[in-house]
Amino acid sequence: MPPIKEKQFIPALFNKCVTNVVVVVFPLVPEIPIMVAFVYQPANSISEMTEIPFALILTELFGHGDIRNIGSGNIGATNALRTGNKLIGYSTLILDILKAVIPIIFVKNYYPDFIYIASLSAFLGHVFPVWLYFKGGKGVATYVGILFTLNLTYGFVFIVSWSLTFLISKYSSLSSIVASLMVPIYILIFVNSNSIFFVIMFVLIFYNHRENVKRLKNKEENKTKIY
Repeated sequence: MPPIKEKQFIPALFNKCVTNVVVVVFPLVPEIPIMVAFVYQPANSISEMTEIPFALILTELFGHGDIRNIGSGNIGATNALRTGNKLIGYSTLILDILKAVIPIIFVKNYYPDFIYIASLSAFLGHVFPVWLYFKGGKGVATYVGILFTLNLTYGFVFIVSWSLTFLISKYSSLSSIVASLMVPIYILIFVNSNSIFFVIMFVLIFYNHRENVKRLKNKEENKTKIY
């Protein structure tokens, strides 16, 4: 099947979401075999739901054009702030967090055994959206949504680490990398639990920030204004 044209992604996304909502809710009927519907399909459904590129949609709606032609070209909240419109930037941040929170809460409440698969699916859907030819955001906001949904303490570890690093450096990229790393370290040391899912997400966040790392190394990275 050929890739969906960018101008067609909103109606195609609507059709996909309607289909996936039906597939996710339908297994609640006891007669439906749960294993078939709630291993592959929900993971696929969650990843597709988190593929919605809110920054792209909002910048178009507010008349700023294609966000991929602005700043770094990334569809994340930090680049959305580079439009100069803080409403776009903070709305993107909140929506990117919520698009992980909502489906994961559903899975957490009804099918907790699949919570980590659902979390990783949500993250991968944001970072590698099919609609944009697998060129998505860097995953930080979605990661935050995942952390707070799984465990409030994990979310606070991220926020405190991010805030302290940003307070010292003023670099959003460095703060995101450090905070993303601190979560699996915290889990490994204090929770004594398997942190492999968080390590995977950290590695992907670090990889997505590779150009930022190069600029930080060369002292060429721009400091971020968040207010």
